[in-house]
Amino acid sequence: MGYTRRSVLAGLGLAGLGSAMPSLLKHAAAIGANTCPFRLAVINDEITQDFEKACQIVAGDFGLRWIELRSMWDKNVTALTAKEVDDAKKILDTHKLQVTDIASPLFKTDWPGAPRSPLSETRDQFRADFDAGAQDKLLERCISLARTFGTDRIRCFDFWRLNDQKPYRAAINAKLRQAAERCAKDDLILLLENEMSCNTATGEESAALLKAIPNRNFMLNWDPGNAAALTGTSYTTGYHVLPKDRIGHCHCKDVVSKPDHKYDWAPVGSGMVDWVGQVQDLQRDGFHYGLSLETHWRGAGTPEASTRVSMDGLRRTLTKAGISC
Repeated sequence: MGYTRRSVLAGLGLAGLGSAMPSLLKHAAAIGANTCPFRLAVINDEITQDFEKACQIVAGDFGLRWIELRSMWDKNVTALTAKEVDDAKKILDTHKLQVTDIASPLFKTDWPGAPRSPLSETRDQFRADFDAGAQDKLLERCISLARTFGTDRIRCFDFWRLNDQKPYRAAINAKLRQAAERCAKDDLILLLENEMSCNTATGEESAALLKAIPNRNFMLNWDPGNAAALTGTSYTTGYHVLPKDRIGHCHCKDVVSKPDHKYDWAPVGSGMVDWVGQVQDLQRDGFHYGLSLETHWRGAGTPEASTRVSMDGLRRTLTKAGISC
């Protein structure tokens, strides 16, 4: 099924209100800003590569206080020059935005010595391209950026997905544990995102990895949309096996199944992820960290327009869940 901005707004009961969305969202955000249990945020490049504009929309139009950093000015955040980092900090200060985490591409690469993953990608991952030999240096860069941007969290992955992980799982776990231990020296949390093209993709796989790496600063960047893209099911089964005190961040997007067993991204609230149930469960379980919109869907024509539609879907989801944000 295809989604357009008009059809999504109509389905949400908001046809004809598109032009009023920024002011309505800002007003709603002002009401719920002090009561929201989450650090409601958006990944900046889901809006635009123009960082000033992205921050203006996040703070001014959406009325948020948090933003997640991934890429800007056509560069991955880990590749910014000292001047660009300084410029980004000034823009964040101007818009009074805090950083949820450094959404780095750490460990989104092939595991050395293993057969090349069928899901290995040669294209840049959000304007980043770091091979296995560059990961230690990349981690140090992320630690430096976390200090500079005033966040205690760094996002990573579990290497490109192998057909058979078993011969390499212990060594991969040791590498992830080593990275968590390095982060702990700087009082930082290492967030591993479950990603359908990486070795940890589902809630069940995430739970197994967290059990294997018990370090308290090694936490999960839970993404029920990614899990649903692989399994074709809602969040419930995977989420309920997770240790709730190890969830340190959550990405918010939606997904729909296709007849060929593949998937398409969708605006939040329009896909198979039961986001009303998910945010209610997160609140019940004491989660109070970043809930960050990672739109991915581009059905409204541009990243900015699509993110505006998906943010509206997220707001309506929170309202249906009885959560004021």
